[in-house]
Amino acid sequence: MSTAKIPYQFKLSRRAKNLRIAVYESSRVVVTVPWFLGLDRARQFIEQKSEWIRNKLEYFRAHKPSIVPNSGRRGYLKFKQQALHLALQKVEQWNKFYDFRYNRINIKNQKTRWGSCSKKGNLNFNYKIVYLPEDLLNYLVVHELCHLKEFNHSRKFWALVSKALPDYKSLRKLLRNI
Repeated sequence: MSTAKIPYQFKLSRRAKNLRIAVYESSRVVVTVPWFLGLDRARQFIEQKSEWIRNKLEYFRAHKPSIVPNSGRRGYLKFKQQALHLALQKVEQWNKFYDFRYNRINIKNQKTRWGSCSKKGNLNFNYKIVYLPEDLLNYLVVHELCHLKEFNHSRKFWALVSKALPDYKSLRKLLRNI
């Protein structure tokens, strides 16, 4: 399958270790290329993944727009405190169940992540959590809390998540499609 009709942009990265393709709701396709790989290898990768790219683009065309508006820095500044309050509340709620130790909770303005957990025990959440329905927010918080105990996505990690949310698979799928 040819990539001739798929517009994409390259993003060279010193931090990336692998080639990565991101397809956005806006039909933008960004290929992150580690600095040590050539553009020829990146083009081969795009060619190999062209069917997957087309399927993602078609998916976004066929489905309604996301519940999360793209509001940039202005939205971040407007909703940061609300998101922090919400994250603190949900972490406190779910940590009564798990009783894990964490360091800090931060709110960030990220393009591709809903949350993360650092090795120092910091829980980070995207300010756009204010737009999430409660079941997806609960899943996100439980997911990041479980990384405090299992810093990976192993079977042990998913077993921890399922203790609080047995239907985590469907919630995970819903969150990925936003």
